[in-house]
Amino acid sequence: MNQASQNKELIKSFYSAFQQKDHQTMAQCYHPEAYFRDEAFELTGKDIGGMWHMLCERGKDMTMEFSVTEKDGEISAHWEPKYSFSQTGRFVHNIIDAEFEFRDGKIIKHIDRFSFWSWSRQALGAPGLLLGWTPLLRNKVSKMAMGNLKKFMQKR
Repeated sequence: MNQASQNKELIKSFYSAFQQKDHQTMAQCYHPEAYFRDEAFELTGKDIGGMWHMLCERGKDMTMEFSVTEKDGEISAHWEPKYSFSQTGRFVHNIIDAEFEFRDGKIIKHIDRFSFWSWSRQALGAPGLLLGWTPLLRNKVSKMAMGNLKKFMQKR
């Protein structure tokens, strides 16, 4: 199996583990020096596994579909989680595109991209609709998410 095929299988395993809320397997897919970024988090190393642990634990009603593609050796994924946002109880259907880089058979860089405005209006209701396009709300949500992760990891 060539390297691109191995990387594609790693990402399939990663998202299959997420569907099962198996944060330990997800964390094992990352290189110790990995970097992760999305609209709420910017993390390195073991904090990435901590984020997935928190999301798996809090996402009790989460379901998710995904697809993984390989083009010219580059691996990407499209995934769509559906869940109740823990802070408001509001239902969210997020649409996310992910890009990856690999080192030593593990994920070294993972970037998730989604419409923050679309997410915020689902998760937060009127404030997200009115302010979801602003850096102010994005920064507030990111600060809250990072704070929640720090508290979560301190309990572990």
